Amino acid sequence: MRRLAQWCNRYSPWTASHGADGIFLDVTGCAHLRGGEEGLVRDLEERLLRQGIFCRAAIADTAGAAWAVARCGGKSAVVPAGSARQAIAALPVAALRLDPALAGSLERLGLRRIGDLYALPRAALTARFGEEVAERLDQALGAAPEPLSPLPPEPARWTRRRFAEPIATGEALAFALRGMVERLCASLGEEGLGARRLVLNCYRVDGKVEEIAVGAARPSRDPRHLFRLLSERLSTIDPGRGIEDMVLTASKVEKLASAQLRMKLPPRQGNERAVKSGREGGAAQGGKLAAFPDKAMARQLAHALLAAEGRDRDGTGTEELAALVDRLANRLGLLSVGGLAPHESHVPERAQRFVPAFTPAKGAWRSDRPRPIRLLLRPEPIEAVAPVPDDPPLFFRWRRLQHRVRRADGPERICGEWWRGTPAAAELRDYYRVEDEAGRRFWLYRDGLYRPPASPRWFLHGVFA
Repeated sequence: MRRLAQWCNRYSPWTASHGADGIFLDVTGCAHLRGGEEGLVRDLEERLLRQGIFCRAAIADTAGAAWAVARCGGKSAVVPAGSARQAIAALPVAALRLDPALAGSLERLGLRRIGDLYALPRAALTARFGEEVAERLDQALGAAPEPLSPLPPEPARWTRRRFAEPIATGEALAFALRGMVERLCASLGEEGLGARRLVLNCYRVDGKVEEIAVGAARPSRDPRHLFRLLSERLSTIDPGRGIEDMVLTASKVEKLASAQLRMKLPPRQGNERAVKSGREGGAAQGGKLAAFPDKAMARQLAHALLAAEGRDRDGTGTEELAALVDRLANRLGLLSVGGLAPHESHVPERAQRFVPAFTPAKGAWRSDRPRPIRLLLRPEPIEAVAPVPDDPPLFFRWRRLQHRVRRADGPERICGEWWRGTPAAAELRDYYRVEDEAGRRFWLYRDGLYRPPASPRWFLHGVFA
């Protein structure tokens, strides 16, 4: 909710999360930027819905009235100025953000609506139920103040380079960029952070701005790696008549703990092997040389240090893989490099989804039911003949080839998810695992129940071998 409240800064700089499922926005003086209050609510709902988040929003004179209308009003609404008293009068007393036990006590006495509290004397209401009811009612009506503590702004993490004379060559841009990356990584290291996204803005003398952006699969503050990602995109910058200012910003950062650096073994020196330590070598021994009389001992120590930092001896550790993913994503696109993660769904084509690389897996793959090695992108229709509607087919035709079934197993009935709003019968499938006379195994299903006079439709969804 805190991250979502920060995302809402596009509508107002005064935002704050409230509880586990609410956000307050003070949009005073901001609504005209979105076409008015109705336009702001509509834009907010559409943007959240595209992210798979459903919400109800309300705009009112007070935070209490907006909370009541959004929670108990049934739909999103904009309360006209000065109409909060009438707008919340018909809402239940629980809409005043009261304790559930206190709201239950009011309802048992017949005070079920907020409007029922308007005529009661404040002294009698406070004496009977305490100060909470009167305070919440006054806050909702604007008779009592309710301060809103906004989220602190995110600190800007950037570095800048200005030039006395405009530059226009690729070598000059790369030289300036290298220094900027080193300074930015040093400042990130002081905060214990790593960059996930970098944006470089180059300001030309003619007033135009050239921009490039790169992302990282894992947080990083390695200047060599980040400079390599940015330098591959420098060729896309048009310097025009010259660039007079460059700004490098870490637009997305995450916590990054310090890690052991790589250990390198120098060449053989007599009967001993020396392992260099320090900033570049990795073992923290003041930059001196630690001599090991036994080569196996030095190898064992190097392997232990590499294993401690998550690296393999062949250089295929997490950091090396992250660097490879970053370079591929920088060339192919951030959404082109990733993998499949399990998703809670019974329907096979929705049981997994594409996620970016190194995304923590949520859930686990189900292994209790056999699934084909190859799942088609979408089920393909087939012509099948079955003796009984609930039996597997005797033979079927797929891609102009006829297959006679020798063995079959099933059915396995799979229905759609009720929460998607689709009737369960609309996505009811009976799956069968069948094997033809040539030993090839297929995964096919009958769509829906058999209802004469219409014949059921059959589809092939996957191939086992």
